[in-house]
Amino acid sequence: MTQQQQNSIFEDWLARYRGMFFKVVRAYAFTPADQDDLFQEIAVQVWRSIPSFREESSAGTWVYRIALNTAMKWIRKERRHQDGQPYEHLEHLLTTKEAYVDDRLEWLYEEIARMNEADRAITLLLLDGFSYKEMSDILGISESHIGVKIHRIKKHLITKSENYDYHGI
Repeated sequence: MTQQQQNSIFEDWLARYRGMFFKVVRAYAFTPADQDDLFQEIAVQVWRSIPSFREESSAGTWVYRIALNTAMKWIRKERRHQDGQPYEHLEHLLTTKEAYVDDRLEWLYEEIARMNEADRAITLLLLDGFSYKEMSDILGISESHIGVKIHRIKKHLITKSENYDYHGI
């Protein structure tokens, strides 16, 4: 594979999966500088992985696996990020161009940020519509374990949501 081909694939993947990159970054990094660092680290790892991509899974699954694994490795290296920071004190999160901010979505990201790395990864994959099989392939754990973890995550979020004030929503 030539460097030009690798660059072309990388640019395509970056354009197609940009939203996924930002979700992973937002779930694992809590300051603007850390978000930039993690995004760059994920981008580098995705670029490096292109020659070893054998199309045994979809490109989306491959890229998601790399992004999540990179984020989990990064957070272990950056111990100060392990516990996270209180979500409500963050000023410069990655934002979308949408003017309307849904309080429920903000609450969900706050709860995701409080999860351990594995539960965060499963939650992001679930929210993006991945099947149990795809999640199993990405995370390297059995489909039945994925199901158990999802059940526990949903139960936890339902319990937490019962105490959340949706500001009249």
